[in-house]
Amino acid sequence: MSELPSRKSNRLKSYDYSQNGTYFVTICAKERAEIFGKIIIGAASCRPQLSEIGEIVESEILKLSHTYDGVSVDCHVVMPNHVHMIIAVCNEYGRQNAAPTVSRMIGQWKRSISIKAGFSPWQKSFHDHVIRNEQDLIRITEYIENNPVNWKEDCYFEAENAPVGAASCRP
Repeated sequence: MSELPSRKSNRLKSYDYSQNGTYFVTICAKERAEIFGKIIIGAASCRPQLSEIGEIVESEILKLSHTYDGVSVDCHVVMPNHVHMIIAVCNEYGRQNAAPTVSRMIGQWKRSISIKAGFSPWQKSFHDHVIRNEQDLIRITEYIENNPVNWKEDCYFEAENAPVGAASCRP
């Protein structure tokens, strides 16, 4: 029997993801299927038009701040096949014994959406980046806010006519 390939961890070694901090999180749909909606480009704006599952995703994002004490979602966007969020953890009393990690929060969030949708729309795991300073926060916030406008250049855009060497997914 052949051994399964081992997955490389995409988390920082020995970093406590339950400590106060700000985290940029990206979660993709399974096989990058465009199930959360589509991008509508109008004369004056460019915005996501969410599908029924996209509306569930949006609703659950808004609930995160109420589900966990000291947690807020400072910026987010639901794109056709992925979601970006900036999650801030600010526990004024320091780390509690049962403080959730970012992984645990995202896992529970994904499960809640899967239950409401009746299937799991998610790829395994997610990408995170610990935001280290104000410039990093500004750059990532601008990336999230401009993601719909830049959709056709986004690395998650999967049209047959997508530009060769589409933009990086790093803000």
